[in-house]
Amino acid sequence: MGQDLDKERFTEAEYTRFGERLHEQLGTLRALLAEPGFGQGPTTIGAELELVLVDAAGRPLPRNAEVREALGDPRVVLELGRYNLEVNLTPVPLAGRPFQLLGAEVQEALTRVDAAVAGGGAVPIGILPSLGTGDFTKEAISDQNRYRAMSRGFRRLRLEPFLVKIEDLELSVEDVILEAANTSWQVHLRTPPERFARLFNAAQLATGPVLAVCGNSPFFLGRRLWEETRIALMEEAADDRDVERRYRKDGRVTFGSDWVREGAYELFERYVRDYDPIMPDLRESDDPRDVPELRLHQGTVWQWNRPVYDPAGGGHLRIEMRALPAGPTCADMTANTAFLLGLTLSQAERDLTGYRFGETYQNFYRAAMHGLDAKLSWPGMDGELPATDLVLWLLPEARAALLAAGVVPDDVDTALDIIRERTRLRRTGAVWQREALARFGGDSERLVREYREHALSGLPVHLWP
Repeated sequence: MGQDLDKERFTEAEYTRFGERLHEQLGTLRALLAEPGFGQGPTTIGAELELVLVDAAGRPLPRNAEVREALGDPRVVLELGRYNLEVNLTPVPLAGRPFQLLGAEVQEALTRVDAAVAGGGAVPIGILPSLGTGDFTKEAISDQNRYRAMSRGFRRLRLEPFLVKIEDLELSVEDVILEAANTSWQVHLRTPPERFARLFNAAQLATGPVLAVCGNSPFFLGRRLWEETRIALMEEAADDRDVERRYRKDGRVTFGSDWVREGAYELFERYVRDYDPIMPDLRESDDPRDVPELRLHQGTVWQWNRPVYDPAGGGHLRIEMRALPAGPTCADMTANTAFLLGLTLSQAERDLTGYRFGETYQNFYRAAMHGLDAKLSWPGMDGELPATDLVLWLLPEARAALLAAGVVPDDVDTALDIIRERTRLRRTGAVWQREALARFGGDSERLVREYREHALSGLPVHLWP
């Protein structure tokens, strides 16, 4: 999704040809994944940070193109809303001090973007509390062909309005612009093909307890909703299942409905089989290993954990973990990353396909709804535990797995100690936002201004006043 398109309108013939190429390139990918030595190499991690631009009052500021131009930084790209930017961070080896390196780059990038916003700044937050209905017009879509094409592609598939129902909030909208409310911290883990299924399933299991301890999206359009409202909002704001697609079990944004049993190809095949193209951009490539149409299509199915095929350097696979919110600070995001990766690595040592997937599915949505108040289950454990107890119980497993992967002990402990203290004190970003809004008498703009000040400080949220 990072590359712009040459045009925003496509013919039905182009949709047909694009579909044919998807099936051709599935065959290419299957052959690549079966090649001896494909995708081997050191384990690396990377991340993408989505930001909201705000004015001096704390309202969304629709000037992403101007800010990107002022920065002149190839890491920074436009997102769907004119008040959104994304920073693509430098991949680093997992062995060594990955969290220290990642945290330093996040802090540097956030400070640079914030300084480039004339008359305002940048905020790493799951959903900006000061967003209003007027921020979701067609004019709010970024001035790029890819986003206009995506909007047209959705409307071609879904003839009905998009219906959003979260607790007492009900909205009917004609476009996908509500997706722009959601900003995430997306973590990438390079994965050898033979380990993909186990690592992917482990990431699915790990996401629930990690999400419970990092909620940062409690408000939308003046309502207090889920601890991580972003999960529900994105699933409903980009659901292409209208009357003609009710048969499909999973939405376009989904947690999934079963374990992966064979490998990455299984997911790519499902994405081609089950999801209609929305941007049939036909691309010429001299190297068949590029599979450009397949990669473009895969980028328009937003599973909370999803596979990525990257042709760079001979080709490799990654797992993209998309469920974590942006913010509150660089320290919080790197701590969330350490816990998620450590827990994923530890759980990949077991075959999870004998555990009921429904339990993992339920964990994910309970964590999004209730945060640290959620009741969660876990393989080998009878009944359910409060999320706080489960998180504290799992931290040693995550620590051991990171140490076994070659991460330096003090880098592991610095990150996981933040998770431990945040859990012990019950101080997530969502909790801080709720308390601050009450303290400010419901003034969401003042909340944003104070949040931004603390976020730029880099001090983890459990230490915020």
